[in-house]
Amino acid sequence: MADYIIRGTAAHDFVRAFAVTSRDVTEEARKRHNLSPVAAAALGRTMAAALMMGADMKNDSDLLTLQFVCDGPIGGITVTSNAKGEVKGFVGNPSVMLPPKKDGHFDVGGAVGHGMLHVLKDIGLKEPYSGEVDIQTGEIAQDLTYYFAVSEQVPSVVALGVLMDRRDGSVAQAGGYIIQLMPDCPEEIVSALEKACVQADSVTDMLRSGCTPEDMLERILGGMDFRKMKQMPAAFHCNCSRERVTKALVAMGDKELRSLIDEGKPVTLNCHFCNTDYTFSVDELKTILVSAERYRS
Repeated sequence: MADYIIRGTAAHDFVRAFAVTSRDVTEEARKRHNLSPVAAAALGRTMAAALMMGADMKNDSDLLTLQFVCDGPIGGITVTSNAKGEVKGFVGNPSVMLPPKKDGHFDVGGAVGHGMLHVLKDIGLKEPYSGEVDIQTGEIAQDLTYYFAVSEQVPSVVALGVLMDRRDGSVAQAGGYIIQLMPDCPEEIVSALEKACVQADSVTDMLRSGCTPEDMLERILGGMDFRKMKQMPAAFHCNCSRERVTKALVAMGDKELRSLIDEGKPVTLNCHFCNTDYTFSVDELKTILVSAERYRS
């Protein structure tokens, strides 16, 4: 099943919901960054959330960034998504290793530790929207639930999961859902939703049993007149390129470029989001410097 996102409504539009399956996205990130299992779980959960939150933006040019600035051994998590179902991300320490928790699940909270969750939304205004909250548990879903309640004043249920294949270390399943209550939601709907969420299986259990995003939301909202409104594909995508990296070299300034040339060695720049290396020979650096000088003159 290819990765995709759905969004819908329930309970006469008092509830809106998103769900995603993101196995391929998470596996692509795991391979690109050579992630340990706990790092793959942490980044995979964050990317699943970012995909659903990105799907709520209106314009293709809108960008969402989730950043966990934390003191745990994972060294931070940064993920960027857009309204087209594209996502990319990285962690500070992709090799982080921690023993599982007593229940056998990955200790993502231990890997993240304490710190701040930053949410940036660039929707074309003069300044991007910025919200931040203290990290509560480091388990990603709980922290985003807290963020929605405190920073956006939207009561939400966020559930995320990544299941690893113990045979070869690849990603077996990944995905999640976000369910939100709209203003003036009747108390009986709130109570029904709370009961349904408590009774629901975990995201990984549902995905392991073959559930689609539609199935996950039907299990929770099926008794509330759930209606699917939109579907879009999801993919790991980075917009870096040799041209963009060349512009970054030019932006360093003539003095810094000359210093690199004087070292007499090729220069390699790495894209943190997709772990792609771009190498420039000394001759290429000279050409870039000449072009930059001509442009500035």
